[in-house]
Amino acid sequence: MVKENIKRLYKAMGLEKWLSGTQVDESVSIGRIESEPNRPNISNDKYISWLGEHPSALTSFHSMMKVTEGKQIIVFLDYDGTLSPIVDDPDHAFMSDPMRAAVREVAKHFPTAIISGRRRDKVYEFVKLDEIYYAGSHGMDIMGPPLHVKSYDDKFQSNIIDEKGNEFTLFQPAKDYLPSIMKMLKELKKRTCEVPGALVEDNGFCVSVHYRHVLNKDYDILEGIIQNVLSEYNCFHVTRGIKVIEIRPSIKWNKGDALVYLLDTFGFDGCKDVVPIYLGDDKTDEDAFKVLASKGQGYPIIVSSVPKETSASHSLRDPSEVLSFLLRLARLGEALH
Repeated sequence: MVKENIKRLYKAMGLEKWLSGTQVDESVSIGRIESEPNRPNISNDKYISWLGEHPSALTSFHSMMKVTEGKQIIVFLDYDGTLSPIVDDPDHAFMSDPMRAAVREVAKHFPTAIISGRRRDKVYEFVKLDEIYYAGSHGMDIMGPPLHVKSYDDKFQSNIIDEKGNEFTLFQPAKDYLPSIMKMLKELKKRTCEVPGALVEDNGFCVSVHYRHVLNKDYDILEGIIQNVLSEYNCFHVTRGIKVIEIRPSIKWNKGDALVYLLDTFGFDGCKDVVPIYLGDDKTDEDAFKVLASKGQGYPIIVSSVPKETSASHSLRDPSEVLSFLLRLARLGEALH
């Protein structure tokens, strides 16, 4: 009976092909989710030691979910490196169909939002799910639940209805900076042409300069161009990610603030019976990890196959393990509802 439920769930998620030739493991079945042995055979002593401090969210799933009993789970997801692999061309960071199906199934049972450094509309183009909420530009462009939060400046909030008739609250705390951002974007695109491999990406309320294809000998030239352009804009600052330099408005707002705002719009501000789960792989996700760590609430989970300094409590190696984690979460949601 349990196996049949699992099979029906996979079919509902569009994952029928996964059932072919695959034995359904009752250890992760509905209502009885056991821990799983470490999948990779890791010989790196440093990584093994790091796992002791940031245990796998797969092997710890059962104990993690025991804490959620009687509480509301809310899911926050980064995009690049979490739902999709890191790729050479940022325009080709496509998520797989099984990942999309898993996110859709999770969102059926738990409020779910993606918080990305990308433009909000670009993330939506990749994900193509109306069941979730989107925060782009590191949370400076949030399309959240249709609840006008009075603790935030009305100037930056508006209720909108999209082309499908869905109502949302749009929150853009950096919209006053848009004219300067557009000017800066144009200037950076023009001046970085002299650096082979440099790619300037318009991410709405921030500008990303990718240098994955820039030769080491040219990096200092690129850095100099960015600093020179930035010197003309006093209200912006630089942050760094994986092979990317990002220019953002100097406002007190990051992915951690976006997480707090979304918790508020979901109706769980200050609520103790809520368990936020945040999955991310980059330095910018640390702001959200720190919020959860300071609250002593929920699970910040870093996606990394190498040891790194982090405020996350748990870890997953890569997007394939993120998929496994989301599938387990979906099964739990199916069991609870």
